[in-house]
Amino acid sequence: MLDQLGALADTPWIYVIVGLSVLLDVFLPVLPSGVLVITAATAAAGSAVSAHTGTAFPQMLALVACAATASVVGDLVAYRLAWRGGDRFDRAIARSRRLTTAQERLGTALLRGGGALVVVARFAPAGRSVVSLGAGVMHRRVREFLPWSALAGLTWAVYSVCLGYFGGKWLGATWIGTAVSVLALFLAGAGAAFLVRRPHRMEAEAS
Repeated sequence: MLDQLGALADTPWIYVIVGLSVLLDVFLPVLPSGVLVITAATAAAGSAVSAHTGTAFPQMLALVACAATASVVGDLVAYRLAWRGGDRFDRAIARSRRLTTAQERLGTALLRGGGALVVVARFAPAGRSVVSLGAGVMHRRVREFLPWSALAGLTWAVYSVCLGYFGGKWLGATWIGTAVSVLALFLAGAGAAFLVRRPHRMEAEAS
């Protein structure tokens, strides 16, 4: 995979592949969009070194813009679909205790102005899906959701691209560098999942 992406690193196709993966990830959380972004950044860094260009900054910037834009667009599509099909999504969410709890927690956080939860949840497994669909089902206003979605997408994109770039630069554009970067992404996801659950645990203990 690294070799194939390396061949595409200097072509527009890499941005098409990354953009589609990130956009669809909100509906199919099993898609490894974060892994793909990291791998693409690692491949671009390796391509720059091989070509003796000295820097991969333009490619990194383009990857960040592509991943962040696709993230926000995907969030908005999921948000609008959930808004229009509220009853069906309500029934689907009601069948899952985990999703119901996450939806209630999201609503409370947004009402209290704690939109930072949207940013943190972007790193948690399936957190982006829960946030986007939950905001639509609850008919949260766009101005309450969109700015935090944009910040979440940009933060996640910058973090993922930097992992891939510096992993490739320090450890080489090899599977070892990619694996270390992906591990760092997974650790961030585990930390985000813990932080998202923590307020709920504190409220439960207080009650």
